[in-house]
Amino acid sequence: MFSSVLPLAGANPFNAPRFQLLRDGGSSPTQAAPHTGGPAAPARRRLAAASTATENYSCEYGSAKFYALCGFGGILSCGLTHTAVVPLDLVKCRIQVDPGKYKSIFKGFSITVREDGVRGLAKGWAPTFIGYSMQGLCKFGFYEVFKNFYGDLMGEENAYMWRTSLYLAASASAEFFADIALSPMEACKVRIQTQPGFANNLREAFPKMYSEEGIWAFYKGVVPLWMRQIPYTMMKFACFERTVEALYRYVVPKPRVDCTKSEQLVVTFVAGYIAGVFCAIVSHPADSVVSVLNKEKGSSAIQVLQRLGPVGVWKGLIARIIMIGTLTALQWFIYDSVKVYFRLPRPPPPEMPESLKKKLGLDK
Repeated sequence: MFSSVLPLAGANPFNAPRFQLLRDGGSSPTQAAPHTGGPAAPARRRLAAASTATENYSCEYGSAKFYALCGFGGILSCGLTHTAVVPLDLVKCRIQVDPGKYKSIFKGFSITVREDGVRGLAKGWAPTFIGYSMQGLCKFGFYEVFKNFYGDLMGEENAYMWRTSLYLAASASAEFFADIALSPMEACKVRIQTQPGFANNLREAFPKMYSEEGIWAFYKGVVPLWMRQIPYTMMKFACFERTVEALYRYVVPKPRVDCTKSEQLVVTFVAGYIAGVFCAIVSHPADSVVSVLNKEKGSSAIQVLQRLGPVGVWKGLIARIIMIGTLTALQWFIYDSVKVYFRLPRPPPPEMPESLKKKLGLDK
């Protein structure tokens, strides 16, 4: 029976996330907890991220401090990077909502500078920074929470055999809440960037939108946001993990454990950019719908999708690939740098649990 399990596990397309099994409270899989008297409690094993057995971590994987610092890393990685590419995002949104006027990236930049000046390229920076900081907090912080929670539910063997499936489920769950946090500021950003004369900044846009449409103005785009961001985030995490594993296996000339922190961060950046290209492609149609929907009053996502058609939803894809590729690479680089700086547990290459090795007869 078990002889057929190994080929299935190897053929599983969702077999890449990297975990190492560590006992709670220990720094190595074989470290025993001290006996303090009374009946011995069974050792509970958890899928815990770590880099090396000798690493001196600042906190335990899965602790409140760990989740808090991951959330802080998410704030920095998403808030700073999205704000940095506001000019490109502005041109991309204008291409999506008015392709007749803004026919290309370069024409979009030239028209914007001619009509609004160089300062016009920074329109929408405030809602971008606030909105995507909140999204990053939920995206990365809740991702770590759900990854740990789902991993415990699955058990160590199933979590290993279906480890990228675990990443996919955890990232989708985290993004669901992240988009609720993002939606109000995203609506303000798009209105500022794509509707000339409506508002010049967040202080003008927020009260004006609320007075005209009520609270619905800030959440009418949340469903298209889910359509855009959940596939994007699932691809972002799963593809990143697979790419990192492939780079260490086929490209990097030495094991990850022998790489310096700087070398590991270079791998993180490269893998993040590759993942970002795929993220942009799978989420672009929904992004086009969000941009048009937040500009117009009274339209539904279905109506906008029908009006754009199968060709219109792909307008602005090149600009978005450039933007999202750079964005995703920088986000992973910043997030991993925060983990390095605060000495948080970081994912190692995958290792098969000893119990599964015994079942498969691989422990000899």
